[in-house]
Amino acid sequence: MMKLFRDAAGPCLAPGGSVIAVGAFDGLHRGHQALLSRVRERARVIECAPVVVSFEPLPRAFFSSEPVARLSSIREKLRGFAAAEMDRTLLLRFNKALTAMSAEDFVHQVLIARLAVREVWVGADFRFGQKRGGDLALLERMGEQLGFAARTMPLVTLEGERVSASRIRSLLANGDFAQAEPLLGRAFVIDGKVEYGNQLGRTLGYPTANIHLSQRVSPVHGIFAVRVGLGEGECSWPGVASLGVRPTVNQVSEPLLEVHLFDFDGDLYGQRMAVEFVAKLRDEQKFDGLEPLKTQMAIDSRMARELLGMNSRLVEA
Repeated sequence: MMKLFRDAAGPCLAPGGSVIAVGAFDGLHRGHQALLSRVRERARVIECAPVVVSFEPLPRAFFSSEPVARLSSIREKLRGFAAAEMDRTLLLRFNKALTAMSAEDFVHQVLIARLAVREVWVGADFRFGQKRGGDLALLERMGEQLGFAARTMPLVTLEGERVSASRIRSLLANGDFAQAEPLLGRAFVIDGKVEYGNQLGRTLGYPTANIHLSQRVSPVHGIFAVRVGLGEGECSWPGVASLGVRPTVNQVSEPLLEVHLFDFDGDLYGQRMAVEFVAKLRDEQKFDGLEPLKTQMAIDSRMARELLGMNSRLVEA
């Protein structure tokens, strides 16, 4: 079972030495997966612990004055590390204290003292430390002095283009889920716990399961055909979803994910639910009252059923 730690200071977490991957790892896309796989392989070869060092909040979000979209929640990222068979995760709190730490101090205090590093693997464009003063070249120089190796992965490309989180976010924002999926290595999913809403969907004939995104900023907004997984199950139940602020009635200040599961009869409150985005139907829009909204919801539902291959209202569980 993977062990999680949060602090840069403390006792050594890998007395037998470690092979480390360092990065933000938003989305754990195919490039990240290749890096973690290499770290796991190298750790087996030199018989030490495979470790991942990451940061929360994401560094680009910490420095941004505007909300920054992300591909995965913290929970999803940690699950990905565990699935990649990392022994330990050091999820550092990205705050003023960490940004004030020099790159050299980061190497001494985190990589050496905290993790007894023997190899460290980073992306080619990785920067770290105060004013982004550290890079691969610095790691290589310090490694020669301190007895560890610094390595970088070749770029992972697909159809001649680099796999990157920024490219994936752009594709998702445009509703290009089919193009984003091979870059992610899986379908784009948002999961969370179903919470109570104001029951408006039930009043309109489309009861919804609601997931509050809290401080997570989604790269997608609008109305979508989706497939839903309940608990630990696969995303197989068809539905239609809205992710937005509900501009027509009871507008909310933070985006809300509302999912109507087709032909479902059950209580989902308090359960975890995973929502796989299949196709974008349209952007969110404001209607002149409930009746036009209800008419459009019926149109959205028919479109979603067709896109999901539903030839009738009968859906197998």
